[in-house]
Amino acid sequence: MTPTELAPRFFIAVTVILIFCKGVAWLLGKAGQPAVVSEMLAGVLLGPSLLGLFLPEVQSALFPAPLLPVLYVVGQVGLVLFMFQAGYAFSAHRVTGLAGTAGVVSLAGVTAPLLLGVLLVLVTAGAVPIRADGTSLGVSAAFVGVALAITAFPMLARIITEKGHAGTRHGTLSLASGAIDDMVAWIMLAVVLAFASGRAGPAIVTAGGAVVFGLVLWLGGRGVTTALMTHRGLNDRARLLGTVALLFLVAWYTDEIGLYAVFGAFAVGVVMPRTENTDKVVDTLTPVAATLFLPLFFTYSGLRTEFGLLGSPPVLFFALACVTAAIAGKFGACWAAARLRGEPSGVALRVGALMNARGLMQLIALNVGLEAGIVNPSLFTVLVLVALVTTLMTTPTLSWIERREARRPGTERTPALVVSNN
Repeated sequence: MTPTELAPRFFIAVTVILIFCKGVAWLLGKAGQPAVVSEMLAGVLLGPSLLGLFLPEVQSALFPAPLLPVLYVVGQVGLVLFMFQAGYAFSAHRVTGLAGTAGVVSLAGVTAPLLLGVLLVLVTAGAVPIRADGTSLGVSAAFVGVALAITAFPMLARIITEKGHAGTRHGTLSLASGAIDDMVAWIMLAVVLAFASGRAGPAIVTAGGAVVFGLVLWLGGRGVTTALMTHRGLNDRARLLGTVALLFLVAWYTDEIGLYAVFGAFAVGVVMPRTENTDKVVDTLTPVAATLFLPLFFTYSGLRTEFGLLGSPPVLFFALACVTAAIAGKFGACWAAARLRGEPSGVALRVGALMNARGLMQLIALNVGLEAGIVNPSLFTVLVLVALVTTLMTTPTLSWIERREARRPGTERTPALVVSNN
């Protein structure tokens, strides 16, 4: 398709996505699900799993293959802008002793599901058709383990924001743990891809690039952003333009090193000074990103999912085993780690529930594996199911924890706010 032909397809596709996401959000909102979950599920329903199953001609006309990269790129803009806002909100709070607990929770949340995923693939080797042609058993096992170890950091941030958990101890601890968790998981994914390709270069670039990025941010990030927000020669439009340019530059860099753009955007938000000018920039960017761009990104991966592949009994059994391993490895391990660090039961349970969501980040990893040729359609569908189940259960689980504490007056309650503003 030419750009002239793609433009009208893009406009009608965006219209359908936004209206459909709003409808699904309205329905799921009655069950207490945040809009972010609706956008993820809406993408699956608009893809071959539902629309393509019953109305394949309509599905292919609405979302032709040449349009998918356009949806991905435009959606990434929204994700970068949203994660910038999430990082800025995160920097507003400080929790005593957070770093140590976040590190322990993250370590547990990576190690346990990684080991369970590897073990599951090794035990079922040969019985379930989940290995792509030419892919070794070790690479397949490692990929599944890494996929189960991922936390849906962008979705985690949005759920925390939409459900009013921002600023609570469990919300801030989950964000910190999730950020560490996904950074480690993406480095491990680069290592898996390096082994699959027989080249060590990608893993070295990701690890080395992350260290360089951290040092530059530590030494100069605050100074650059402060100058951008406080220089008297800049007006509101100049500050907005400068912020977007900085965000896109950092997003480019973190994408290039294989760390993914959301981490760069989040990091810029964290080092932004808390000024009235910064508030204006954030308040200008956030509504457009959340309302228009983000649904396109959350829809993208769903368009590549086909649940009809779960009709095979071995694949279905493997999918159920993966869901079980994912929940036990992430929810259980993060809960146990938080309790071992002395967190109250309510905080530990909430951290486990929030960290258990896989969502978008797992879908991104699956797309990377699919493009690299180490994931076949069956494994892709199985892990999409894991992402959906673990993300959909987050809000009901948090509600169950609230009801559980309400029924037990003597139970130690989770503090509403145990953070102090900077």
